[in-house]
Amino acid sequence: MGMDEPDVAPEEFLEDVEMRVGTVVSVADFPEARKDVYKLEVDFGEEVRQSAAGLTDNYAKADLEGQQVLAVVNLGTVSIAGFESECLVTGVDDAEGDVVHLQPEREVPDGTRVY
Repeated sequence: MGMDEPDVAPEEFLEDVEMRVGTVVSVADFPEARKDVYKLEVDFGEEVRQSAAGLTDNYAKADLEGQQVLAVVNLGTVSIAGFESECLVTGVDDAEGDVVHLQPEREVPDGTRVY
């Protein structure tokens, strides 16, 4: 019943992809990047990781600080213009094509695993 991709066994997805909830604790401009992104620090309870996130069109820095996000935390580290991005903050495009970050509907403890 995949929409565009073949079906994946649920146990394989949950074994391979680790998604956790974290709180954005800092947001900084990232003028060195080729795309318009922010540098984020996200607190996952046990540790803080950094991420390069394309949320600049719909979010002011102050609006993101303190917000919970859903992030993939087991993709390894990607270097972007010398910045080590350690997790992938998830999002979707709205009707205008702007990125909307995904978050739980109410606050949960940082580090909670998505299942």
